[in-house]
Amino acid sequence: MQQDNTENHSPDHPIVWIVDDDASIRWVLNESLEDRPYQVRSFDSAFEALRLLPTERPTVVISDVRMPGMDGLEFMEAIHEHDKDIPVIIMTAHADLDTAVKSFQSRAFEYLPKPFEIDDALMIIDRAVKRQLSGGKRVRKVKQTKQPLNIIGSAPAMQEVFRILGRVSQLDVTVLITGETGTGKELVARALYELSSRSNRPFVAINTAAIPRDLLESELFGHEKGAFTGAHTQRVGRFEEANGGTLFLDEIGDMPVDLQTRLLRVLNDGTFYRVGGKTPIKTDVRIVAATHQNMQELVKQGRFREDLLYRLNVIRIKVPALRERREDILPIVRYYLTEEAKSYGLEEKRLSKAVEKYLVELPWPGNVRQIRSLCTWLTIMAPDKTVHMEDLPLELQNGSEPLAMSAGGASASEDSDDWETPLRSWAKHFLNAGRTELHTEAEKIFEKALIEVAMKHSMNHRQKAAQLLGWGRNTLTRKTQALGLDD
Repeated sequence: MQQDNTENHSPDHPIVWIVDDDASIRWVLNESLEDRPYQVRSFDSAFEALRLLPTERPTVVISDVRMPGMDGLEFMEAIHEHDKDIPVIIMTAHADLDTAVKSFQSRAFEYLPKPFEIDDALMIIDRAVKRQLSGGKRVRKVKQTKQPLNIIGSAPAMQEVFRILGRVSQLDVTVLITGETGTGKELVARALYELSSRSNRPFVAINTAAIPRDLLESELFGHEKGAFTGAHTQRVGRFEEANGGTLFLDEIGDMPVDLQTRLLRVLNDGTFYRVGGKTPIKTDVRIVAATHQNMQELVKQGRFREDLLYRLNVIRIKVPALRERREDILPIVRYYLTEEAKSYGLEEKRLSKAVEKYLVELPWPGNVRQIRSLCTWLTIMAPDKTVHMEDLPLELQNGSEPLAMSAGGASASEDSDDWETPLRSWAKHFLNAGRTELHTEAEKIFEKALIEVAMKHSMNHRQKAAQLLGWGRNTLTRKTQALGLDD
């Protein structure tokens, strides 16, 4: 079925095609584009759109991925076979790394995970139209990855990680990965490597915080025989080992300042000297760095070179903490329960409903690494196939209280009208843990919940959400930024 709003627009105006089997998405985008000088056509299937392609050239196409008959990636291929310069924006409610990567490798203009903010979608459409009208050309199609990539995440914060990974997968740029300890920064670094054109060359990782300062220089750059006491033979460093491939510098914020200077020189001209050496060595490596620290704060403290940060921070990927993506906790737990069972040759464990609810509400300060350790423990120690509350480690039962528990100990229902009882219980746990600033912390949680509900109710239309909350749009923007909801 085809719909359009062309009656109000000149035939010379840009043509936007919306292709999605979800009528609500077509309607929202159609209505939102009413005020723009575009001719908009809506289709409920890729086949309907392709029938019109011989007689009409769209300026921009925005398409869903999962549709009956022909999916969005196949549709994009068909569009580009007809005209490789038509920008196609890919939407999906089932965002994962594989879809993001395949979208960009198939020359998608942009990747838009659902649910999305209408303002963001309009901005991307406007940008695509502007590029087309200015005569811009699409980048070439790049090779498809063959590696299975086991990064789990359906939360919006992880979808942004996938979008960036897909965008930079074939670009030989330096990347800085940030995130708390245990969030999976090295996994993201390995994904960058596996997706890159350097995937058939070495991946070399070094944790700069784990190597003593007086040995780190030799580890990175190697040394000549006799360079220092104990240097009985020549040694190749990590830069030489990684030549042609990727060098992953973990915990880059802990690198001594004098070595930062040497690293900057390598980034500038691609050459270095071994310790005690006099001959410059040329190297060709892609640098991926990671840190759990606030790099700007380290620069202010004089502990990290600002010019080096600029060279490392070409593309930044922020890996979210688990508390920022609670919908991913159970899929991650299930994945590691399967993997640990395979690793130890034991029966795979299953979680009871009570345990599932409990785990989702834990704070997880150790993030994914803590979950993996728990899954190893449960695989080995839990007596039965199904894991019950009493099977959890004592420190997890007693030391990490869930965020929102009812007075009886069970999780409060999301649909319950009695929100005061779990709030009182949460406040009690908060104070019993010796923490302070109860009102400040509760206010953040309260406002975050209200904003998320209002945004969902308004289908992510920021102006309508602000009206529902009784705020101005600027107030909503300020609060979402302060609460980290815009990350």
